[in-house]
Amino acid sequence: MQVFIDGDATLDVRVDGTSGDPVVLIHGFPLSREIWNAQAEALARTHRVVLPNLRGAGASSAGAGPYLMESLAADVAAALDALAIERATIVGHSLGGYVALAFARMFSERVDRLALVCSRLAADSADQAAARGELADRIEREGSIAAAIDAYLPRLLAPETFAMHPQIEQRVRAIAMEYKPEGAAALLRGMALRDPASDIVADLQMPMAMIAGAHDVVLSVAEARDVAHAFPAGRLVVCEHSGHLPMLEEPQRVSEALQALLERPG
Repeated sequence: MQVFIDGDATLDVRVDGTSGDPVVLIHGFPLSREIWNAQAEALARTHRVVLPNLRGAGASSAGAGPYLMESLAADVAAALDALAIERATIVGHSLGGYVALAFARMFSERVDRLALVCSRLAADSADQAAARGELADRIEREGSIAAAIDAYLPRLLAPETFAMHPQIEQRVRAIAMEYKPEGAAALLRGMALRDPASDIVADLQMPMAMIAGAHDVVLSVAEARDVAHAFPAGRLVVCEHSGHLPMLEEPQRVSEALQALLERPG
C-alpha cells in the first residue's frame, strides 16, 4: 500500500498477517524491507507485521533531503495511522534503529516494545558525519548508488558469511542496487545530522531487546551490551555467527529473539 506523506510524497508499506499485536520492522541502509522477509514470515503467524520502505528505498518517494530521523519517524507514524494502529512493537536495524529511537522520543505512548538490531545510541562523530557527506556528494555527482555499495558492503557481513554463503552477499548487493541515488544521498545526510538518543533511554520503560552480531565491525558487542544496559528493561541477544546483518545471516535466531520480546509482558 502507498501512504501519503508530505503532500504528494508516498511511503511504500507492506503488511503481513491479519491479526495479533502489530510489529513494525524498519530496515537499515543501503537496504530495504526485504531484509526482514524471514522474520516477517515467522512473526506473521501470530502478529500483524508492518514493513515500510523508508524514503528513497523501494517504491517509496525520494524527494529533497536531508531525511532527518524525526521525519522518517513521522513517516512511520503516518503509516500506522493509515492502518488504524495506535500502538506497536518497533524494531529497527542500524539506520532503522535510529528511526526507531526517534519514534520512541516523539511517540513513546505508541511503543509497546522496542528492539534495536546492530544500532547505537550515539550520534556520528565529526569525522563520520563528514565521510557520510562526502559519500552523499559522490553518489549525486555520479548518479549511482555504486559508491555506497562499495563503501558499505564489505563491512556488513561476517567473514564466515562471505566465505560460506555468497548468495547472501549477492542478495544484499541486489537490494542496494534498487536504491534511488538521490534517496541514498538524502538518507546519508540525515544520519549525519542525527542527535544522540542517550538522553531518553532511562525514561523508556517498555521491554527492550538489543540484538548484536558477534562479528559486527560496525557495532561491537561491548557497545551493544552498553546499549542494552542503558534501558531499564533492556536485554542483549548476541548472534554468534553474524556480522551487521543477523536477520540474513542467522534469520531463525533473530526471529526467535523477536518472538521472545513479544512474549514479554508490556
